[in-house]
Formats: sequence, structure tokens, C-alpha cells
Amino acid sequence: MADWYVVHTLSGHEQKAKRYLEAAIREKGYEDKILEILIPTEDVVEMRQGKRRTVQHKFFPSYILILMELTKETRAVVTSTPGITDFLLTGGEPKPVSEEELARIKARSEGIEATEHRIEIPFSEGDAVKVIDGPFRDFSGTISEINPERGKIKVMVSIFGRLTPVEVDFLQVKEDEE
Repeated sequence: MADWYVVHTLSGHEQKAKRYLEAAIREKGYEDKILEILIPTEDVVEMRQGKRRTVQHKFFPSYILILMELTKETRAVVTSTPGITDFLLTGGEPKPVSEEELARIKARSEGIEATEHRIEIPFSEGDAVKVIDGPFRDFSGTISEINPERGKIKVMVSIFGRLTPVEVDFLQVKEDEE
């Protein structure tokens, strides 16, 4: 019977370890014993050079999940793979991931979780912020309005001595330390 197990990899080597393991599985003929390899990632919205981009981030860096039948042979194939250090052990033995935890990881990886939980606006009205990206970069002001559905906030900034509302993405501001 196959279960999901967590394997620790060298930092930043998750993809390499997965490729090496897939090659070892084919070489040994264990396709029927080691069934699936998962690197838990999620899509995250970032602001770069004034543009909103969706990028993939690993939410468990240095770990991969493997669906496999755990035997001496399959364990040896996994642990002898370059880039993999060992299984996540409990009492010296690999422990399968619970169904609930696996469901939570897969839901997060597939983006099924509610967006408002993952994209949370960490500001509230009246907060002092500084614009860090876009045409109003380096302007400081106070948040006057928040639109969580659109991920936008209105900031009152002083332009030529007058308070002017400026609508920016919440990723374009940071808390003002001044």
C-alpha cells in the first residue's frame, strides 16, 4: 500500500532531486512502487518594476512529498538520490503524512483555498504608508480607503502642498517608519 512521505532535500535542490529520483526510479524499474513526486508550490502575486506578476513559490522549501510503498529497496533508492538528505523521521522511521494534512497541502498547491486568506491587505484606514513602486514612488501619505476585492488602497499624499487621493496596489506601499 502506498503512502505519502516527506523527504528533506538540500536547500534549493528540490527540482534537481526530483529529476534525479525520477531517473533512479526508471533505472531500477520501481514505477509501480514509487508513484508520484510532489514539490508543494503556490502562486503568489508580487510587484516588480511597477508590474503585478504571479510567481510560483515553494511553501515548504527543502522538502518534497513522495507517494510510495515503503520497503528497504525503495527507501534506499530515495535516500541514495543526489540532493536528498533523508526522510522526515519520527522515532527513527519515516512516518506517512496524514490524509488531512495531505488534503490541505494539495488544496494550497492547487490554489483551492479562498483567495482572501492568501492575499491579505496588512493595512487599515488611517495607517501611515510610503509608496515604494510606481509613478508616486517615495511619496508618503495616509490610507483613506481600502478595496480588498481589487487589492487597491487610496492613499492621501501631498502633491504641490495639496492632499490628493492616489489609488495604488497594496503591494506598492509599505508601512512608513518616519
